[in-house]
Amino acid sequence: MDEMTAELMEIESADELIDEIMNKYGQEILQLAYSYVKNKEIAEDLTQEIFVKCYKSLHTYEGKAKFRTWLWRIAANHCKDYLKSWYNRHVIPTDYEPAFNTVLGESIEQEVIRNEEDDQLAEAVMDLPVKHREVIYLFYFEELSIKEISAVIQVKENTVKTRLKRAKELLKKRLEA
Repeated sequence: MDEMTAELMEIESADELIDEIMNKYGQEILQLAYSYVKNKEIAEDLTQEIFVKCYKSLHTYEGKAKFRTWLWRIAANHCKDYLKSWYNRHVIPTDYEPAFNTVLGESIEQEVIRNEEDDQLAEAVMDLPVKHREVIYLFYFEELSIKEISAVIQVKENTVKTRLKRAKELLKKRLEA
């Protein structure tokens, strides 16, 4: 049992438990959702829905996987379901916003250059197909292992490695262009 699972088991009330989960993982789940849908408002809505699903499914968590992996699986599947939904295929969202990033303590010039580079990278990542974008996001931004990514997106570890390699190749081509 991982450390977080042990902490969660000690909390008596389901409401306190979901509050703790939201505080600990809220921003990460929001960023994960954003990496799928590329729209801040939709990502916020999906994040709320993911935590509602988590709350309703807490009784099904058996502790076989890390709690974080279990939550990420719920989030990834919910985002994929959204991408397949009628609403997503027929309603056009507005206002693309680059990835969330704020840097303090840099000079204005450094921050402008860094933001431009970050925006180019974020844009290149967001332009990748979902299956490549999700492995890049989970590996580099959430720092999950290949094994954990495999569990989250429910594909074999070798498939994760292949997608990661292909995603890097695609990013390299796009950033060199």
